[in-house]
Amino acid sequence: MALVTASSRGIGRAVALRLGHDGANVVVNYHSNEAAARDVVSEIEQLGGAAVAVRADLAVPRDITRLFQEAVDAFGGLDIVVNNAGMRAFGAVANFSVKDLDRLLAVNVKGTFLALQKAANLVRDDGRIVNISTGHTKVPGPHVAAYGGSKAAVEYFGHVLAKELGSRRITVNAVLPGLTDTDGLSPEFRANADKFIAQTPLGRLGRSEDIADVVAFLASDDARWVTGQTIAAAGGLV
Repeated sequence: MALVTASSRGIGRAVALRLGHDGANVVVNYHSNEAAARDVVSEIEQLGGAAVAVRADLAVPRDITRLFQEAVDAFGGLDIVVNNAGMRAFGAVANFSVKDLDRLLAVNVKGTFLALQKAANLVRDDGRIVNISTGHTKVPGPHVAAYGGSKAAVEYFGHVLAKELGSRRITVNAVLPGLTDTDGLSPEFRANADKFIAQTPLGRLGRSEDIADVVAFLASDDARWVTGQTIAAAGGLV
């Protein structure tokens, strides 16, 4: 059974669909767009799988507790957790909004830490935990200090948790997307897409499915000997 946070659209949606295609029962988490989440559930069911949609705000600790409890209740256990939920906010360090910083840290750092805490206690032996980070942690640039820093924390959490859960054969890894063509791509990056494409050896923007395929590998038994790693899925840009 798999829980994918923020899986009503974008990368999370692609991950949920891929895991459903591979035979996992999937909990589709959403924050506000219930209709989109139910569409994902319907697509998984059309593939012959089982899925449920659960609303939860990953910035709210009690929502995280309820999300994991409903996930376990829905399918009787938890084998895969993909921490995809995250907020993006960009701006120069000199004038970055405190309000944006508080929300960014609440979702990306505190929310992910608490989700990992729940996963550490609920994922069954031989399970898989995958965190979605960002290529910005490896290729820093202007205006990404707060966002990239929050995701760097997520990567570090994963490195440590991999050591803590290794005795139970639970693997913990991170995937680092490059510039990916989703509806969450900021206007600033979309306006400069040609520049990033020119710097990318494979010559295009990433697609959500490109990331989902890497997550699916890490969630499979084929990746049983891979843990504590950060894997860039960025077409060579990272």
